[in-house]
Amino acid sequence: MLMREEAVNRVRVVFSLLDADGNGVLESADFDLMADRVMAAAPRSTDEEREALRLSFRRYWTTLVSELDTDGDGRVDFQEYTACVLTPERFEPTIAAFARALTRLGDPEGQGLVARDDFMALMTAIGFAPENITALFDAFGPSPDDRIEAAVWEDEIIAYYAPDKAGIPGDRLADGVAS
Repeated sequence: MLMREEAVNRVRVVFSLLDADGNGVLESADFDLMADRVMAAAPRSTDEEREALRLSFRRYWTTLVSELDTDGDGRVDFQEYTACVLTPERFEPTIAAFARALTRLGDPEGQGLVARDDFMALMTAIGFAPENITALFDAFGPSPDDRIEAAVWEDEIIAYYAPDKAGIPGDRLADGVAS
């Protein structure tokens, strides 16, 4: 499968964010740290919703290490991680569960809508740059009361991992990232 440059940029951004301790490889502790950060940014969410997010991060890690840790060292380096984008069918259920859990945190009222402040808090906790988060939210066409549809955001999270996608709103999260 052809991997577009946009997908390479997106995967580079996600890898750097998931490497929560900045040591150049992904490890189980990175996913626990990331889950803690994101859950802290969603104080109005229920315990059940926060636990679903924690479980989605654990599933994400388990899927990565079991599918991509080619040298068996219990860590995933960038080279190994790029296989996630090259073979998205191996990760679709994992990414879908993560997308669903994250968007539920952004919709604490359960109305299918995510307010800008909740979106900003969650995406900042993940580590995206504020100007890129704002550009993405605006690309979703917020309503007059400054909300986006949770389902649109969920679909876009899934599209972010697709190697053949270009010109998607999620590309705004990778703007300014060196190739």
